[in-house]
Amino acid sequence: MSETLTRSISGIVYIVLLIGATLFSYWTFNTLMLFFLFVGTYEFSKIYKINLVGSFLTALFFSIPLLTNSSVFEKIIPYSLLFEIPFLAFLIFDLFRGEFKIYKSTLVKYLFLIGYVILPFIILTQLPLIKNQFEPKIVIGMFILIWNNDTFAYICGKSFGKRKLFEKMSPKKTIEGFLGGLFFTLIASYILSIYFTFFDLETWLLTAILVSSLGTIGDLVESKFKRQANIKDSGSIMPGHGGILDRLDSVIFATPFLFLIYLIL
Repeated sequence: MSETLTRSISGIVYIVLLIGATLFSYWTFNTLMLFFLFVGTYEFSKIYKINLVGSFLTALFFSIPLLTNSSVFEKIIPYSLLFEIPFLAFLIFDLFRGEFKIYKSTLVKYLFLIGYVILPFIILTQLPLIKNQFEPKIVIGMFILIWNNDTFAYICGKSFGKRKLFEKMSPKKTIEGFLGGLFFTLIASYILSIYFTFFDLETWLLTAILVSSLGTIGDLVESKFKRQANIKDSGSIMPGHGGILDRLDSVIFATPFLFLIYLIL
């Protein structure tokens, strides 16, 4: 089987599974996100050389309120942003500092696991509840914008890209590709505002800007982690695409900021 066909089949299965689980019910959506969380925990633990038993116990501890469907959980999760937003800001600072230093402290490694993998996926489970009821199209809309940005950033970069965006971390990304992805993601957000009317146009446009910019940064941060570990992919669960962290690096970075903005708005 050719690599292109393998990638296509794997990608289609991923999209169908994601959209199907999200639209079917909040329970199936949560189950899939928890699966992604534990796979992501495994992948990150291998990258950062963290004890797997300790990693899974940490992930389980943070997931218990979600697994038990605790009503208190919904009230607590916004406060996690007090840690999550500064942590992601640190990752951005650390990215542009350009060093390939791997932190050796066990405590720091677990903080990275919590801030980069566990909390983003848990926050993602709360994103469609932002209006106090399960609205799966919030998540579907976010993924549509992310996929749109990735697709057009690639097309525009391939066709017009000349100036490197951040060559040290990702040699193939260009400024032209980034701007092209942002432009077409803004167009997609306008179309979404027509059909997904639970948000107004301004909110969808802001979502597009955050998804495009933070999604790109998330991809660069994941590239840095993999360069630190001297590996190509975070895992192999998706043939032709790599691991869960490879596919959801944009989601990991964008979700906490989107959750914060939606709370404010």
